[in-house]
Amino acid sequence: MADDALVKADPILDGELVDDTLPQPRRRKRFESWWLRSGWVPTWLKDRSHARQAAKDFVAGVVRSPFRCLGAVARGLVAAARWWRAWVTVRDFREAAEQSEKLADKFADIRALTLFRWKVTGAVATGAVAVTLMAHLVYGAVALWAVGGVLAVALAVLGRQREGSPGRKAVLAGPRTLRWTMDPQVLVDAFRDAKLVGKDETLRLVERATRMGDGWAITVDLPATRKAADVIKNREALASALAVDEVQLIVERVRGNGGHAGRVAMWVADEDPYASAPRRTPLLDAARWDAWRPVPFGRDARDRRVDLPLVWTSLLVGAIPRQGKTFAARLAAAGLVLDPFTRLYVADFKAGKDWDAAGRVAHRFMSGDEPEHVLALVGWLVELVGEVQGRFRRMRELDDETCPESKVTPAMSRDQALDMPITAIFVDEVQVPLEDRTPVKVEGKTLTAGEYVGELLTWLAKKGPAAGIVLVLATQRPDSKTIPSGLRAVLGSRFALRVMDWRDSNIVLGEQMNTRGYDSSRLLASHKGVGILRPDGDAQAGGDVLALTVRTYYMPNEDWQTICRRGRELREAEGTLTGHAAGTNLALENTLKVLGQAEAATSAVLPEPLASLAGYLDGDEREFIPTAELVEALAVDAKEFAQLMADLGCLGRRGRVSGEDGRVRQVRGYLRAEISASIDRERTRAGEVRGGTAS
Repeated sequence: MADDALVKADPILDGELVDDTLPQPRRRKRFESWWLRSGWVPTWLKDRSHARQAAKDFVAGVVRSPFRCLGAVARGLVAAARWWRAWVTVRDFREAAEQSEKLADKFADIRALTLFRWKVTGAVATGAVAVTLMAHLVYGAVALWAVGGVLAVALAVLGRQREGSPGRKAVLAGPRTLRWTMDPQVLVDAFRDAKLVGKDETLRLVERATRMGDGWAITVDLPATRKAADVIKNREALASALAVDEVQLIVERVRGNGGHAGRVAMWVADEDPYASAPRRTPLLDAARWDAWRPVPFGRDARDRRVDLPLVWTSLLVGAIPRQGKTFAARLAAAGLVLDPFTRLYVADFKAGKDWDAAGRVAHRFMSGDEPEHVLALVGWLVELVGEVQGRFRRMRELDDETCPESKVTPAMSRDQALDMPITAIFVDEVQVPLEDRTPVKVEGKTLTAGEYVGELLTWLAKKGPAAGIVLVLATQRPDSKTIPSGLRAVLGSRFALRVMDWRDSNIVLGEQMNTRGYDSSRLLASHKGVGILRPDGDAQAGGDVLALTVRTYYMPNEDWQTICRRGRELREAEGTLTGHAAGTNLALENTLKVLGQAEAATSAVLPEPLASLAGYLDGDEREFIPTAELVEALAVDAKEFAQLMADLGCLGRRGRVSGEDGRVRQVRGYLRAEISASIDRERTRAGEVRGGTAS
């Protein structure tokens, strides 16, 4: 055959060898998927917890069955008696005659029929008794037991099916429980009484009533077009219908893949969930913390842990005095204290000692409520504004691997070479600086210090989170005049403890929150540390809920001091202790820049009032100088003097001095050492360093 001849070949098949003797996992997975999703398979065959609850319900049903049977027989006997009475008195005939206004014409017929039915009743009763006696003579006591059993079953069935009373006709499918508030019919009646469903509407059971913690949980579907938001809004009315206190009733909308707008999850506590002693914060047992993790904040009514995310958001805490506002703000700070790579600014305008322990770790710290403290805060905020702007400029120069977006990442915040740590500023009693009327010159315009603080805080709340700035503000005066609406609008997370009325609650939580069922003015005064949290992110316990009621962890001052000591040790080990905690005063230069007086520091002559102070204090060896004495000696206005001293880095404080009568009084004044240090710094900056300290 020629070389170029074509030869027809067999067809070429493409395939693979399959060993059908091996187990096929796909079939098993498909069966498992069908089993879990099928509506034909009972829920207790899908989940162990539901199986345990089903077993408990079965045992409870067996124990209760004799009592339920007796109740059903009694109800059946009453129902049978009512039916016989209506039949023997010809009630239907009589009512028809009354409606047609022919009762007089039909009276003779009604009476005759009534007498006939009485005779029928007597004949039937006589026959039944005769038959029963004959059966007893023939079969003995067995006949009586049989007749009694048949009558009992008939009456029980009649009592269970007639009149729709609780225990006779269940509106919801599923087993009954021992908890009466979770009885299907009682629950439906409660929804109807609260006007959450119509008289002809009912509920559909999604998850059976199960024991969860110290209460009962149940999930139901509302009728079509009914919304879970309306149930949450009218939670108080529903609690009244269920005859429980509203603090014992938790109502949540089920969201996500397993929920919809009409699915409601309810939990009813056995007793007041906030009556017990609060728990200590778990951060006491933590060696360190990661600021990027949500901070343990408290527990909800169901004793589920609630965590508060802080990074990339901000927090507003509002309450009337003595409700746990400072405790809540310190809980948020505790997690950041235990992260040695965070930088803290703490301004305590309460001027107490609640925040003093934070001075061991804070980059900036002050405690006071005088105008000079407000002006010092202005310097801090201006510094942070410049820091944020600088971080954004530096992030633009970083590669996409280090900085994928214009946001600080965990790796960036811990890289000391980049100098972009998570920076949190805590301002307690923020209403003090926001209401301060001290004039401040800003770009040629004169503003009050309060207005300038509000503008700076708003700017930081808007742009700071992406650069790693966390803003935490606490106030005991949550009103619209104190906190600007522009500032409130950009604060992501809100926590409202008890306030005076719904308006204050809305100022903290957001507009119209009281119409959605969240009003912190309804919280009880005895529930210290209990508030409504509106988180900006997942709070773990509530999931994707709009807001939830939380009882904060308990962290007394000794625990707070322990956490701050641990935070200082961590920073010393990592080499991240800076600013105030490291003994460095950085307030002067920034405050001078804020007030537009930086040029005064470069002058060869000491600025006022330091020049006058240097002459007045020459030779004075006292460690503490009262403010009143300095104001009188220098003949200056007290408020203007306080502002000038704050500009120069000297903050007023309280000290003890002896009066002419020998009594020791506590007055405001300045430390001589701080005044001398300010004089030396100004002379150094002016290039006139002298051999000794000014005295």
